[in-house]
Amino acid sequence: MKKITTYQNKKVLVLGLAKSGVSAAKLLHDLGALVTVNDGKPFEENPEAQDLLALGIKVICGSHPIELLDEDFSMMVKNPGIPYSHPLVEKAQEQGLPILTEVELAYQISDAALVAITGTNGKTTTTTMIEHILNAGMKDHKAYLAGNIGYPASTVAKQAEKNDCLVMEVSSFQLMGIQQFHPNVAVLTNLYEAHLDYHGSWEAYVSAKWHIQQNMTADDFLVLNWDQKTIQELAQNTNAKVVPFSTKEVVDGAYLYQGTLYYKDIAILPADELGVPGSHNIENALAAIATAVLWGIDYQVIADTLQTFSGVKHRTQYVGKVDEVAFYNDSKATNILATQKALAGFDPHKLILLCGGLDRGNGFDSLIPSLKGVKAVIVFGQTKYKLEDAAKKAGVSIIRFAENVEAATELAFELSQKGDTVLLSPANASWDQYRNFEIRGERYMSAVDQLSHKKRSSQ
Repeated sequence: MKKITTYQNKKVLVLGLAKSGVSAAKLLHDLGALVTVNDGKPFEENPEAQDLLALGIKVICGSHPIELLDEDFSMMVKNPGIPYSHPLVEKAQEQGLPILTEVELAYQISDAALVAITGTNGKTTTTTMIEHILNAGMKDHKAYLAGNIGYPASTVAKQAEKNDCLVMEVSSFQLMGIQQFHPNVAVLTNLYEAHLDYHGSWEAYVSAKWHIQQNMTADDFLVLNWDQKTIQELAQNTNAKVVPFSTKEVVDGAYLYQGTLYYKDIAILPADELGVPGSHNIENALAAIATAVLWGIDYQVIADTLQTFSGVKHRTQYVGKVDEVAFYNDSKATNILATQKALAGFDPHKLILLCGGLDRGNGFDSLIPSLKGVKAVIVFGQTKYKLEDAAKKAGVSIIRFAENVEAATELAFELSQKGDTVLLSPANASWDQYRNFEIRGERYMSAVDQLSHKKRSSQ
């Protein structure tokens, strides 16, 4: 960790806690900053704030008083999820106060090299693939997962040493709060409409994602999805060396050709040998291959790692088999596009889909083509009737209702036959019944485990 003096005796406001806010507050405190933390949760219900107070950090909880900004702060470190329309953030902008996110602090103190990954879909799987490959191929050094993947970047950056590598997933929210952030290799997996309620427009969303390369130079590499015209256009405006990947054409980078994944003229491995199913995972693997080659990893190490890569928890994760019925957990599929991509990886005629969740007011007609041929659909949650309607329009003959994910899992097993696959891919957020998609996925996996115990005890 670099012992920077930038924040020594500077007054800094950390707005919002959660993992990244706690990490940022502790780091700034260690760097000699005079830190004030402001969080909406009441102090008595806020163990994180209580811990920070015990360290000597000033804590204001339960509300966001605008007069906080009457103090002479040098900057604000904002939780990425807090929108720029928040009154305190708007006031800080009016005052010309720099507004950073925690990934910027991580970059400033890190001794390690940086691979940064962003995009609408595939970020987490691609990030994890890259970390697995780099750790398989790097000698005497380590690649660390960091960022939006669940490991606060500023905590991980303290651990990483020179010649190590931070493999950091970064969201559009985080990228809006960077200044010096400078990856050696950056990856843009894809761009689709998302988070427009936060960004306000498609153009603003794309601009936020493109921040990832704003400090890159001709010595750096930018790995881009060449199948998207928007990204091809963006590629005309960067100082970094562009390395494309494509599932549709031969490019001067990583590509799919006649069922095999290549880097330039080197065959890496057949697509059907990837450890995770689905066309979207071919895209993820191509991005990972390009990054690993640029990092100097041996081709055979790349192939071997991708063959044994079993996925990321809650992202088309293979759970196991019960009586020759396979179960996959894709609880992370909180939107229609993610479920479409998951469905594309399976034989629909042997597939039982579990879906449903929070009603955000949208319909599901765009899911209909992906539902055609599916053996059965089990729906739950607030959107169950909308999803029933979509399944009917797709011609699905078996449609059932369940109270929740656990009940849907049992019902799916009752409907299944040997050789079938049961896929939880909700196409909705979880908040109507579960606090987050991770808990929803854990409940599903627990229900599968219960099924296996029941079957074993009955035999």
